[in-house]
Amino acid sequence: MVSKLNLDEKMIERARNAADNIAEDVQKFIDEHTTVAVERTIARLLGIDGVDEIDKPLPNVVVDNIKEGGSLGSGIAYWIGNAIVHSGKSPQKIAEAVDRGEMDLTRIPAQDPQKIQEAIHDIADHSINKVKSNREKRTSYLDTIGEGKKPYLYVIVATGNIYEDVVQAQAAARQGADVIAVIRSTAQSLLDYVPYGATTEGFGGTYATQENFRIMRKALDEVGEEEGRYIRLCNYCSGLCMPEIAAMGAMERLDMMLNDALYGILFRDINMQRTLVDQYFSRIINGYAGIIINTGEDNYLTTADAVEEAHTVLASQFINEQFALRAGIPEEQMGLGHAFEMNPDIENGFLWELAQAQMAREIFPKAPLKYMPPTKFKTGNIFKGHIQDAMFNMISIWTNQGIQLLGMLTEAIHTPHLHDRALAIENAKYIFNNCRNLGEEIEFKQDGMIQKRAQEVLYNATTLLEQIEKEGLFTTIEGGKFGGVKRLRTGGKGLEGVMRKAEGYFNPFIDKMLGGRQ
Repeated sequence: MVSKLNLDEKMIERARNAADNIAEDVQKFIDEHTTVAVERTIARLLGIDGVDEIDKPLPNVVVDNIKEGGSLGSGIAYWIGNAIVHSGKSPQKIAEAVDRGEMDLTRIPAQDPQKIQEAIHDIADHSINKVKSNREKRTSYLDTIGEGKKPYLYVIVATGNIYEDVVQAQAAARQGADVIAVIRSTAQSLLDYVPYGATTEGFGGTYATQENFRIMRKALDEVGEEEGRYIRLCNYCSGLCMPEIAAMGAMERLDMMLNDALYGILFRDINMQRTLVDQYFSRIINGYAGIIINTGEDNYLTTADAVEEAHTVLASQFINEQFALRAGIPEEQMGLGHAFEMNPDIENGFLWELAQAQMAREIFPKAPLKYMPPTKFKTGNIFKGHIQDAMFNMISIWTNQGIQLLGMLTEAIHTPHLHDRALAIENAKYIFNNCRNLGEEIEFKQDGMIQKRAQEVLYNATTLLEQIEKEGLFTTIEGGKFGGVKRLRTGGKGLEGVMRKAEGYFNPFIDKMLGGRQ
């Protein structure tokens, strides 16, 4: 791509190299540690499902059994495999026996290590083949009925009741939406377990459960076949159960997942050690499943100024890119995030937004960038809000964004109604159609305001990344360099769920998913 912004290629290379070194430094920590969420994910992928009489998920039951025995560092794959070889039972039957108090996994005599590995790998292959089959089914849909043009029109449903969500999601798809995101119930990211079954109550959203994923996937396939285009399903792969939700999504053919390396640390106060280990396995699963990840840089601009802190958005995009590459996610599945959040009272704010969006497109040319709408400066004036959304849509089509979370004219008033979404879709379709090739026709003034703004942001992002490279990511987060939010390395939620791997630890899914992508 020829740079319309006259960006310095050497500066971009410096930034990317610094981000690479930052991620590599953290990866050493990741490779030495596991978490309760990672181990529960392995349990789920080995076929353990369901809940006990108090609705505690069986993956939690077996992981807690091993953790209480002080042996989780060896990994649940080892302990379940050891139990399989000893008892001949399936992982599900083993979990049920543990729940009844009939089996303590850490007290079973050690079996032949080779037989343990063979038993686990045979079961793991079954789950991996199911994920692969889902990926192939998505490809088949895209090859036969096709999909909407980019930018994908992305809208949210958030009633709390999965069955009502289905009604609203199908209505939005008929109105023209390409992506439906089911917002999670408030604070689900802070639960250290995944609720079970279909749910009909939630606050500010609907619980992310595997059954809810299945229900919505079926509904969107039905309406997609009716409308003659594939409708993508999105949910939230973040929080204390990040990799578990990735596995559930892979098993039920979700297409997009909110999946950021730093978001949970900064905006949910989840311990940074826990999050950085969890994000790695979650992204390996998403990468293998063909799921597009959406990162959360837009959130920085809800707590920091979009003019002053624009470089932190770009720096985070570089870091997210490098973590994603290490997990095997191709650039085409990196929905790197940014947002239209300039104060509308700023003179030439539209130009600064345009510079930021064009810069992201040029630096990450293969990524289906996810562009977030104005929210911070919505006032409840629906007419002004609709204009703000129109300007946002204009920049998106101009700079060839990939995923457009549509702004709602009623932002700051209530959760969108059906007609609010219809107006948002109509707004975007009108502008996208009338300005489809605008970006191909317009160049920017040499050394003009837009070029200089983008060059300044790139320089500041590179400077920040090189500073982080020297200090380390953990220290940088403690210093509040992202979003103005400070977090302690030993603070936040979930640190007790992090442990060092013991000798002989193995996770069969990492090697199979990283090395087995066709």
